[in-house]
Amino acid sequence: MTDPAPQILQPQELQPALELANSALEQLDRVLLGCSDLHRMVMIGILSRGHLLLEGVPGVGKTAMIKALGDVLSLQFARVQFTPDLMPADIVGTHILQQVEGGNREWVFESGPVFTNILLADEINRASPKTQSALLEAMQERSVTLMGTTRPLPAPFFVLASQNPIELAGTYPLPEAQLDRFLFKLKVTGPEVAVLEEIISTRRRGEPPAVTWSMSADQLASLFAVMDRMFLPRPVARYISRLVAASHGESPEATEGVRNYVSYGASPRAAIAIAESARASALLAGRPTVGFEDVRHVAPAVLNHRVLLNYKARFDQVDSFAVIDELLGAVDEAGLNLPDDLDIAEGAAS
Repeated sequence: MTDPAPQILQPQELQPALELANSALEQLDRVLLGCSDLHRMVMIGILSRGHLLLEGVPGVGKTAMIKALGDVLSLQFARVQFTPDLMPADIVGTHILQQVEGGNREWVFESGPVFTNILLADEINRASPKTQSALLEAMQERSVTLMGTTRPLPAPFFVLASQNPIELAGTYPLPEAQLDRFLFKLKVTGPEVAVLEEIISTRRRGEPPAVTWSMSADQLASLFAVMDRMFLPRPVARYISRLVAASHGESPEATEGVRNYVSYGASPRAAIAIAESARASALLAGRPTVGFEDVRHVAPAVLNHRVLLNYKARFDQVDSFAVIDELLGAVDEAGLNLPDDLDIAEGAAS
């Protein structure tokens, strides 16, 4: 027997949640200037209860933004600086042999920094693949298993990782299985001239201001409760499914770019990620129902790290965003596959 579907939200029920989300966005906009679009995508990721991967060169504000997010959401925050000599035990914890009452010794678990609400994995791709894989279970199951014992992580739990571009020296590409566990991969670029001028004119040593408002635990829980009631219409769900299926070269709707440049398309986890983040996008737009525009808004951030390109793409200087953009333009929402030129269609009909 399945649980009854939640009732669709009314616009007046959505308003308090929208005001909370906008208040959080205002605080992030104060901390990191000129990054409103990035902050909006980060908030969509939090509402979707997903993990986020932020890629950019050092010094563009990735760490400052993540720390500010922890302050705004009033969540427990921990930071791990990933380095080549970091070990899995430095993240998840380890067992220590300690003497207990009576003179006996026993193994005692010493928890690692992963036992928190927001884990900042700073420069995650500077650690070895062995250490990176320590987060696989934590990111998917929200738990850690050591010596046969599984321990749940605090709820909510988010991994917000910063990553240097893989062209930089001393970096390791993240395993595909770990990339797939990130809801979004977001590019963080440097500020424009006007924003840079504002930073050096108003912020000594570039130090961001402290947040002036934070969300309570009950308020965050109410936001998640509203997310659980966002409605995804069946036609939009089918559009998401067709987009993900079309990212594979053998699909009838695959584009020329997909067939030429994609080695592996997106996984079913990508479809789930698009559906959930599209709900959050609709919430921030003040709509209780997900629309096709919400899917188009979040799809590039969900798919860009899940569509794996071949060597021909690198040779032709084609990136995943170009392939996804072509895909979004080719897969029509209604599934009718109407010709672009209506005059030709009418002539064929006659």
